[in-house]
Amino acid sequence: MNDSFLVVLVATAIVYGTPLLYGALGELLAERSGVLNLGVEGMMLMGGVMGFWAVQRFHGPNAAVLAAAVGVAALAGAAMALIHAFLVITMRASQIVSGLALTIFAGAAGLASYLGNDLGLTGAPAEHTFAPLDLFGLGDLPVLGPIVFDQNVLVYVSWLCVIGVGLYLTRTRPGLNVRAVGEAPASADAMGINVVAYRYVHTLVGGAFAGVAGACFSLAIIGQWQTTLTGGAGWIAIALVIFAFWRADLCLVGAYFFGAFSALPLILQGRGWLTGVPSEVFSSLPYVMTIVVLVLVSTRFAKRRLGAPAALGIPYVREER
Repeated sequence: MNDSFLVVLVATAIVYGTPLLYGALGELLAERSGVLNLGVEGMMLMGGVMGFWAVQRFHGPNAAVLAAAVGVAALAGAAMALIHAFLVITMRASQIVSGLALTIFAGAAGLASYLGNDLGLTGAPAEHTFAPLDLFGLGDLPVLGPIVFDQNVLVYVSWLCVIGVGLYLTRTRPGLNVRAVGEAPASADAMGINVVAYRYVHTLVGGAFAGVAGACFSLAIIGQWQTTLTGGAGWIAIALVIFAFWRADLCLVGAYFFGAFSALPLILQGRGWLTGVPSEVFSSLPYVMTIVVLVLVSTRFAKRRLGAPAALGIPYVREER
């Protein structure tokens, strides 16, 4: 039963959806503060390469090395986000241009690729990787075993992050403040909320989430560094926030939905069911669905109906109140 197509698909969808979930949660926090971050792809790649570098260079118990590597990946993503935050919050540059520039700068043909080659990381297997835990020894349970109890620790941490981000945005004072900053920064400023500080903090935290998302690829899914590591997952993560109506819980549903499309060709190939059909047809499904979602919600009316922050992408200038 645990080897059935549906069980394997759902279990694998969770694995492939986890980096999308981390990236989407980070983008959600940034967008709730009013900052559009189109540099998620580049931040993922930086997190992926630096996290992989850490497991190749650090020594110690497996758990400690992996925890340190994820921390390094998060710092790498946050460092890239700091550049974006400075440009769009302090310098009031175009958020779209800044995000795209960061993706190009840190992307597959940029800094991440240079670091991977210069540090001799390309093609080498990871010294440490995240393996399934078989939580409580329940991994062999019918259906639920491989889906719920036989995932790696990054999956379980992502579930806690969904709960944490959801409660933070809806049940805490700082969370309500950041939503106010994203909706009406002038009004929030008049109430004594530091708009600049909130946007900086949430953009940096969003970058850290993107860095962890990149580490999911290099340390849990692929187990090595490649210049095409993320394969456009950062763009899917951005679309996921819209798909999820700017809600943390729906980010999880959307991430696993897109994760299923990413896992589908691998499962079909493994079962010999893809004969005669180009694998590119199935590999393109997540991106086709992303385009469909973006087209459906691209109008201003749709954005308002779906719950987009009113000040998203708009620089705040205090003197213009």
